[in-house]
Amino acid sequence: MRRALELAAMAMNHATPNPRVGCVLVREGAVIAEGFTQRPGEPHAEAHAIKNARSKGVNLEGSTAYVTLEPCNHFGKTPPCTEALIGAGISRVFAAMEDPNPMVSGTGLARLRDAGVDVRVGLLSHDAIELNIGFVKRMTTGLPWVRAKAAASMDGRTGLSNGESKWITGGEARLDGHRWRARACAILTGSGTVKHDDPQMTVRGVDTVLTLRQPMRIVFDHLGELSATAKVLQSGALVYCADRAPADLASNVEVVKLPDATRPGKIDLAAALQDIGARGVNELHVEAGARLSGPMVAAGLVDELLIYLAPKLLGRDAREMFSFNEPGKLADAMQFDLHDVTRIGDDIRVMMRAK
Repeated sequence: MRRALELAAMAMNHATPNPRVGCVLVREGAVIAEGFTQRPGEPHAEAHAIKNARSKGVNLEGSTAYVTLEPCNHFGKTPPCTEALIGAGISRVFAAMEDPNPMVSGTGLARLRDAGVDVRVGLLSHDAIELNIGFVKRMTTGLPWVRAKAAASMDGRTGLSNGESKWITGGEARLDGHRWRARACAILTGSGTVKHDDPQMTVRGVDTVLTLRQPMRIVFDHLGELSATAKVLQSGALVYCADRAPADLASNVEVVKLPDATRPGKIDLAAALQDIGARGVNELHVEAGARLSGPMVAAGLVDELLIYLAPKLLGRDAREMFSFNEPGKLADAMQFDLHDVTRIGDDIRVMMRAK
């Protein structure tokens, strides 16, 4: 199963909106074939492993499949994996976890059992959930897993008061940030960041994704002031605004109005995330300024913080990481669970999750 999880990770950057799944086929203690989720519309992990076995002339009758997610039991862009397993004569299936997709959710396991396959579920389930944490959240809540990234000095500053911010962290940390972009289904920023930095919001330096896909680019523009020449819009984008929509954008830029009834001139952030989830976005990677990231965190809309800290100090007038009202007392401060701390080059990467 650990090998199956390694295989699933090979689909990290291209499986979306499908889950990342790995499959290992075993007979008499020996691995006879492996597979992992291909691009949407291409074979799932089980079918990929079976195809690989047959290309080598391997007889699968009586073999065991280790798969990181319950095999699907419905026709989508590809046939059901349950039927592929049954047709191949596989007699035993170990699944790390049930599929949270309501279209599957136990029916795949039931179909296998009805066909006489010995099915076991739960082996390394925590690891399997972590690998598809965005897919699990979207299938169970309709919302994407929201990861907000920031690069800051040790005193929590993201740039100088004059706007200079390149570069606070070193090259290794920046490349690591691109790896997190690469696994995301979409990258979100705000119009303020676009206005000041004119970023591309693309994945660079991560070869595996450049040949397959770029994440969808999303901009929150509550004032409707985006310029048609902004780099982030040049290859198509999704723009959310409040009452006023930006004008003269290209035809490959979709504009959605979602005004917040309780905050005039602002975007309904929760409604926007619901719409983003409905578009098949499992993991949403947020790289925005303090005035967008702060309200999202304060509203409980961010699941995970990905913060790179450089061994520098920028002082009190420099830009802050998150902008929101301070609590009335320290006991009311927003609490997070420390998920991971890793040194990346000369910097530190801190990952925290909302309680």
